Amino acid sequence: MSTLPEVWLRGPLPEVPPLLQPIAHALLQAQEELDAALQNFPDHLLAARPAGVASVGFHLRHLAGVLDRLATYARQEPLTAAQLAYLAAENDVPTAPGSTAALLAHFHEQTEQFLAQLRTTPESSLPEFRPVGRAGLPSTVVGLLTHAAEHTTRHLGQLLVTARVVQA
Repeated sequence: MSTLPEVWLRGPLPEVPPLLQPIAHALLQAQEELDAALQNFPDHLLAARPAGVASVGFHLRHLAGVLDRLATYARQEPLTAAQLAYLAAENDVPTAPGSTAALLAHFHEQTEQFLAQLRTTPESSLPEFRPVGRAGLPSTVVGLLTHAAEHTTRHLGQLLVTARVVQA
């Protein structure tokens, strides 16, 4: 367990606009908690679904995919064929040796890309309209960025409980 305070109590993150600090803090906190909880997680349990809940592996894949997709919408870009294929395959959970580490590394990469986008997002753009999905549902830049953080923390909580249950 870390002796450091939670990320949000460590001060502002360099180059992240003040209004986006809470989003960056939440994502970094999730990353630290995932790393700690899954440090020795057995790869063969990644696909386990106790009582039919989503597996740890699904949550890890989904977390990375959602960050990528929401960042794309915030930039007002359509999803690519690769992003749609990733979405369709989020339930395909690997269990080979090294899978947990690879999934965590992918989440780290997506988190860093998301943080890089936060650093370059002008606060003046936060209220701008952004269509979401094929239906073009209404959101804003700040809505998408905030949802990325809250969605991540929601799935993190589910993942942490599932990981403890399958290892019990």
